Amino acid sequence: MGALDGIKVLEAGLLVQGPQAAALLGDWGADVVKIELPIFGDQSRWLPIAPGDGRAPFFIGCNRGKRSVTIDLRVPEGRDAFLALAEQADVFISNFKSGTLDEWGLSYEAVSARNPRLIYAAGTSFGTEGPGAGREGADLSAQAAGGLISTTGVDGEPVSPIAVTICDHIASLNIAAGVSAALYARERTGRGQRIDVSLLGGQVWAQASELTAAALSGVSAGRSNRGHPLIPGIYGVFPTNDGWIALVGVAGADRNRFFDLVGRTELAAQFPGPLYFGDTKRDLFAAIEVTMRTRSTADWCALFTEHRIRHAPVRTHAEVVTDPDVWANGYMRRGADGQPVVASAVRFSDTPARTGEVAPELGQHTEEVLLDAGFTWDDITALRDAGAI
Repeated sequence: MGALDGIKVLEAGLLVQGPQAAALLGDWGADVVKIELPIFGDQSRWLPIAPGDGRAPFFIGCNRGKRSVTIDLRVPEGRDAFLALAEQADVFISNFKSGTLDEWGLSYEAVSARNPRLIYAAGTSFGTEGPGAGREGADLSAQAAGGLISTTGVDGEPVSPIAVTICDHIASLNIAAGVSAALYARERTGRGQRIDVSLLGGQVWAQASELTAAALSGVSAGRSNRGHPLIPGIYGVFPTNDGWIALVGVAGADRNRFFDLVGRTELAAQFPGPLYFGDTKRDLFAAIEVTMRTRSTADWCALFTEHRIRHAPVRTHAEVVTDPDVWANGYMRRGADGQPVVASAVRFSDTPARTGEVAPELGQHTEEVLLDAGFTWDDITALRDAGAI
């Protein structure tokens, strides 16, 4: 039995933010019903892995283990069908543009009136208040507006976004955390509540240290320069003769030991301080880079592992999915059909997560879910005739 066994979730999410939050709740035991627009569905169904390969990694990765129901929430019959489902649900998750559900008659107030115990989680791009509340956006919007892109790369080179929908992912975690807290609060109060999460807000919280530094000093921390602008030590990524390696905080007694190991004992005298800023840090990194280029990533990893220097090879995605640690810890597993599945990273000792294996076909469970909710076949026919499902 999962931690959220018995919890019913309705998700009308798009792409990553809402769907990934619902997938996580599903892994933790909730029954998740995904509500999609008839015929078209979630846009992520239409983002293929490659030309000629119609498999959709965004949809598969964020929707496995759910049941798909097609309901057009924009028409009165569809709205009423959704409200009937909401009466029996514990959680509703969406990530439409702020105000969209209100326009369709599905505001928090309207849905809560039908089910006061419902947790109503709304994800947006820029929040529900302020001049940006009504703006549409996506992951790249928050990477830009939240300051993340400005920190990438090296001084003097163009900035570029992170090649992961990281803002969507962080927002999905905030939704899952908020829903979990609201479910706990409901145990005391008997009432549900509205939760608001945004891509922009998630980036502000994710960069709490960096934005605190900017607020205190009035100056941005700056570019990563292969490391972190607020960490004045040997903490960064360096090229080897066949790839890249990350040195993850060589400090204290380890610093001189590191210089000895790599054959650069003179660096201990040239850079004696415990902290390195500005030009000093740049010069030290340049000296380390010269040495790191003399051996392979595997050679350096073997040496640093033996001598307990914190490090990690820089891997590609293709290399990560073959990493034995990833599989040993259950971060990836194989489904019943033998296909690899990215699983929840949270492990429970008493209520183990169950990883959904298969993403549903569009509308695959429409009749099943509606019948379970008390609709008759005549009701279903009427909804289909009205174009609501």
